[in-house]
Amino acid sequence: MAIDGSYTRAQLMVAAAAREIADHEVIFVGMRLPLLGFLLAKSLHAPNAIGIYELGIVRETVSPEPILTMGDLPNLYRSAWLADTFDAMCLLQQGFVSASFIGGAQVDRYGNLNTTRTFDTAGRMAALPGSGGACDLACLARRHIIVMSHERRRFVERVDYITSPGWGEGGSWRNDVGLPRGGPSTVITTLGVLRFDAETREMVLASVHPGVRVEDVAAQTGWNLKVSSDLTETPAPTAEEIDLLRRFDPKGYWTGK
Repeated sequence: MAIDGSYTRAQLMVAAAAREIADHEVIFVGMRLPLLGFLLAKSLHAPNAIGIYELGIVRETVSPEPILTMGDLPNLYRSAWLADTFDAMCLLQQGFVSASFIGGAQVDRYGNLNTTRTFDTAGRMAALPGSGGACDLACLARRHIIVMSHERRRFVERVDYITSPGWGEGGSWRNDVGLPRGGPSTVITTLGVLRFDAETREMVLASVHPGVRVEDVAAQTGWNLKVSSDLTETPAPTAEEIDLLRRFDPKGYWTGK
């Protein structure tokens, strides 16, 4: 979906995701928009960031060719380490991962994610793909970043099933249940960027995308969403960021044309 003809909503989300990555961090990259966000960050402000991919790939350089999925040959070519999923998850378990990117079918006010099952108003269950490595990422990375579409049916007060724990019931929940580190830091959506209160751990709207009103975000959120007193507008992608994204995704497969 185009914003003003100069960039798409997906490109804006990728740029926002890239800004969450700092130099020298180890990032468990993920698929789709996070994959492009890592490439963008590494090309601009985080040249020493290292990317880990679930297949067991570790990269220290940006591939010269476009990458649509983590298993594409350009992502394997000249990787620093080409192992398997077990090895990648071991790096996570040992605490080496600074940040990971995950998404879900549902998210609630404390950043808990559901990719297991949902129920309609009649109580009928719909099965979802399940956890994969998402629960491990949510439990063991030093922080995780959520990227997903902002719709009322997805942003619910309480998820139907906690596949990947966020801040649980809020406050000290993660520490109380024995999770050694981490927790969601940011939620990047099609409407804005949300973060979490340091004490209550409840989601707070931090910025709205250009052309989006707070009322638009509230209408697509299934609880009384809190708004930061320092609410800003999400910065639009720069010309340099757009040029790089067109190089990484030349046919607009992930980011639109």
